[in-house]
Amino acid sequence: MATAPAPRPKVFCIGFQKTGTTSLFAALERLGYRTAAVVGRGFSAERLAAEGASACIKAARDFDAAQDMPWPIFFRELDAAFPGSKFILTVRDPESWFASIEGHFGAHESEMQAFVYGRDAPAPAGNKARYLETLRRHEAAVRAHFAGRPHDLLVMDLEAGDGWNALCPFLGAPTPAEPFPTRNKAADRKTLSFRVRRKVGRLFGRYLAPERI
Repeated sequence: MATAPAPRPKVFCIGFQKTGTTSLFAALERLGYRTAAVVGRGFSAERLAAEGASACIKAARDFDAAQDMPWPIFFRELDAAFPGSKFILTVRDPESWFASIEGHFGAHESEMQAFVYGRDAPAPAGNKARYLETLRRHEAAVRAHFAGRPHDLLVMDLEAGDGWNALCPFLGAPTPAEPFPTRNKAADRKTLSFRVRRKVGRLFGRYLAPERI
């Protein structure tokens, strides 16, 4: 009797927003991964700190991969809960990253940002030093955690040209013929098609509402 193939490892994208996570989401979907995004939308910063890890772990059981916030914060817990998983750290020039996140969120405060960057820095505007230091500490912590485990962590810089050439060998996946997707650029977000796709994604599972977790 033929044995069933072993399930492929889960994939967790643990780069911060605005480091190419939406493009990576599209790439994983193209490779056949059912990919979750935001967990705990509507949670307070304090509830995210207390329950975010368990919420992510619970949600991950129903998906092949995950990206967006707050997944990156809980890379240690996800590594322990799902041994053998693959982790992808997307990186970007810090100054370019901050310009992008400030341009997107500005002075708009959110509980997710308060959780990640501090209750006293719930929006990027006016908090550049805090945001850059938080990004630096996160990336350093990820690299330290996975030191000596090259098969478990892939660092991708999409602006520097990383794409299928880096992702597919890491996942053991065939390389698609089409170019690596680029998504969620500032110009894209102004289009009607982007707004429609985003609304559909929110309705059908890409963004996980609190009641579903």
